[in-house]
Parts: sequence; structure tokens; C-alpha cells
Amino acid sequence: MLNKQVIYVTGLPRAGSTLLCQLLDHHPEIDHSGHSSPLCQTLNGLRYHLSDQQFLLAQLDVDFDHTYQRLVNAFRGFINGWFAQTAQTWVVDKNRGWLHHLETVNLLDPNFRMLVCVRELGQIYGSIETQHQKTLLLDFPDHLAELSRWERAEKLFDKTGVIGGPLSSIEALQDIDTRLQQHLYYVVFEHLVSEPVAVMQSIYQWLGLPKAKFDPQNLQTKPHESDSYYRFKYPHKTKQQIRSPSHHLIPARIQGSLEQRFAWFYNTFYPNQPS
Repeated sequence: MLNKQVIYVTGLPRAGSTLLCQLLDHHPEIDHSGHSSPLCQTLNGLRYHLSDQQFLLAQLDVDFDHTYQRLVNAFRGFINGWFAQTAQTWVVDKNRGWLHHLETVNLLDPNFRMLVCVRELGQIYGSIETQHQKTLLLDFPDHLAELSRWERAEKLFDKTGVIGGPLSSIEALQDIDTRLQQHLYYVVFEHLVSEPVAVMQSIYQWLGLPKAKFDPQNLQTKPHESDSYYRFKYPHKTKQQIRSPSHHLIPARIQGSLEQRFAWFYNTFYPNQPS
């Protein structure tokens, strides 16, 4: 089993995961580095590499159960080593990729807790578009700068897009075992920024941790993670105060398309929002 209790933070982009991790770090029993983690992609890459190992496949042929348990132990050992220098019992690992690997997480860490950040989809798009207008001379990693706003939205919300990929994973969560769903806690961005203390106390209670006080107007900050990886289109800057985010004006055609295309999302997380 794992030596640490891992809190996997994931969800949609521009949905408050950076703020959530900043607030989690205020709890004395929780540690967070302040950066997105490469652990998810590293474990997935290790699985990809080992699956092509002929010697390993030969051992699985002869004694599958014993060899497969070695794999489980090795993956858990890597996770234990990753967090070995952390003094706290609880650790935060932030990566949108965890949404795609929920069953693998459950295999390696049956006691896992996963926080899934969501936000009204039009405002996610608006946040990205607003930042793009501030950085027009830099292209997106997936080269969206030359597209129209409608085409850019289509690419962002495609199943392989920055928003559409994790959004599809959230939709697929309805198909998993209900026992796994009990390990998930959805953090709605609008609730987090409007009632940060109440939301965090609910999260601590769900985690089984004691309450921890913090002042939303006097937060601790760490050097924020690098933004060059995403060409400065998805900034991760932390602030000392929680303020209501600016409301982004979205073209009616795009907003209407989102609400129609992702009706399941609005019915689940924003059932009372007027259309």
C-alpha cells in the first residue's frame, strides 16, 4: 500500500484547480508543491514501456499472478518514492490526466480521494479567449491562434481538445462503479470563489481531516508553476486574496451551442441556471 494519503486534484482547465491546491496547502496536515505534477504521465509511460518488454511478457506467460503482483508493487513503490521527502501524511498531486486513469488509480491506491474541478463552460471558454487576446503574438500549443472564435471553441471542446478531453472523462464517470464514485468530490468553481471557507471545510470533512482556518483575504502564496509550457494561454498565478472573477461576455451562438451540446453537464452541475 502507499505510504501517503494522496489527494488527486483534476478536472477542467481554468476551473480553479490552482486556487484549490493553494487552499489545501493551508492545512497543516497537507503538502502541495505548488505545481502540476508529472506523476500521472510518468506512470502511464512506465505502463506503456513495460507492456513491450519481452522478458516481462515471458514471465507473465509462466507465472502471471506472481509477476503481475510485482508490477503492482513496483508502481506503488514509485509513488512512495515520489513522495518520500514529504513530511506530511497527506499530499496533493495535481494533473488533469488523473481523470483518464481512475481505475488504475483505484488499483494502486484503493483509499484514493479525487477532487474534480468544474466551472460553467462558457466562462471557461471566455477565460481562455480573454487570455488569448492578451497574448495574440503567441500561438497555442495546438495552433489555434489563426482560427475564428467559433472554430477555436470547436477545437477546444473537441474530445481531444484542452476542455473537451477532460469534459469527456467527466461524462464517462457516470459509467463507473458507484463505489468508485464515492471517492470523487466535485468542486464547483463558482462556489469555491464565493464561499471558500465553507467549501474547504466541507472538503476537509469529506477527507476526514480536522477543520483548518485560513483568511481568504490573506492567503499564503508559493512561486507559481511555469506558464511557458502552455504558451501563456492558461496562467497559473496565485494571489493573496480571493476575488470574484470577471464575467466574460460570450457570443450567444457559442454559449447556446455549449448548453445544447453539453446539456448533461449543465443538468448535473448547473440545474438551476437559466438558459
